[in-house]
Amino acid sequence: MRTNFIKVSSMILLAGVLIMSSCKSSKGLTPKEAGEVLIQTYCSGDEFKSTTKALRYSAIGESMDQMTAKKKAMSEAKAGLAGSINTLIKGVTDNYVKSGNYDNKEELLKNYEGLNREVINQSLNGTIVICEKTTKTKEGNYKTYVCIELDGNEIFQTINNKATNNEMLKVDYNYEKFKKTFEEEMSKINK
Repeated sequence: MRTNFIKVSSMILLAGVLIMSSCKSSKGLTPKEAGEVLIQTYCSGDEFKSTTKALRYSAIGESMDQMTAKKKAMSEAKAGLAGSINTLIKGVTDNYVKSGNYDNKEELLKNYEGLNREVINQSLNGTIVICEKTTKTKEGNYKTYVCIELDGNEIFQTINNKATNNEMLKVDYNYEKFKKTFEEEMSKINK
């Protein structure tokens, strides 16, 4: 009888330990204990984020061919940077037009929106590569990491040139006010 009591007690104790260990909250585990692995990516991180002075975008391209990997990375980076420029310009023009006392706000916004594509295409020509690294994977593929940058002043000057050359926009254009609005939008980046 004593043997049965010990067996039953041992089984209850073992069951309790198993239940307690399986119910342990994953919140108490570190990411490493939870099986996560930190992946460090070249050409990214805080030093490669956009600033109040420049827009930056990082990307990765992979291919069996080294030049194709680089082209993929650059294409992805330029597409991402174009999206960032578009968002910036939209914020600047929306806030600029809305903050003014213009009778033709809707028409002004349409005209500024028309400039976006031109500004983006022209601005992307001024990008510089601030980081580029190429690795070879276990599978034999090439992987290229890039970060490109576009100076905020170049973006502003491109917008300014387009706005002052557009007859419709030139009428209501205020350089100082537009520059102030542009700087305010640039200061919001990465906040």
